[in-house]
Amino acid sequence: MAIDEAREFKPISIALLTVSDTRGPEDDTSGDILAQRITDAGHRLAVRAIEKDDADAIVRRLSGWIDDPQIDAIVSTGGTGLTGRDVTPEALNRVADKVIEGFGELFRWVSYQTIGTSTVQSRALAVLARGTYIFALPGSNGAVKDGWDRILAEQLDSRNRPCNFVELMPRLREK
Repeated sequence: MAIDEAREFKPISIALLTVSDTRGPEDDTSGDILAQRITDAGHRLAVRAIEKDDADAIVRRLSGWIDDPQIDAIVSTGGTGLTGRDVTPEALNRVADKVIEGFGELFRWVSYQTIGTSTVQSRALAVLARGTYIFALPGSNGAVKDGWDRILAEQLDSRNRPCNFVELMPRLREK
């Protein structure tokens, strides 16, 4: 990380969504990992929820969080694969104003170092929706660790140089 200790750390408020037909609060291990990393980094976990692999339900949940001025970013886990029930990318595309292409590209590069060519099955992505960042990670524990530890921990830290997502937040709704 290129953390500039002379800069102020600015915590942000993050909503956490697990997308799964099979996980509940008692066995949402990837959600637990992300929740712990969010708070360990000094950010606020604003809200946490689980939604089934249903694009309409995901869009409704995301839309409510996007419109909540107390939520700066959303991180989701699950639903980014290739099966018929994996619809998280389709849901994000329905709310997106802009796609952050580099996130998915970087995630697959990082993931390649861990799981090799199996990373081609991941449709991890990030979008900007009405001034709110949304990051969609796969549902495995390893994927959320890679996505948080190797990308989001730095980009959601206001001290990261030469740039980071946090410093752009005041300007995201510009026209």
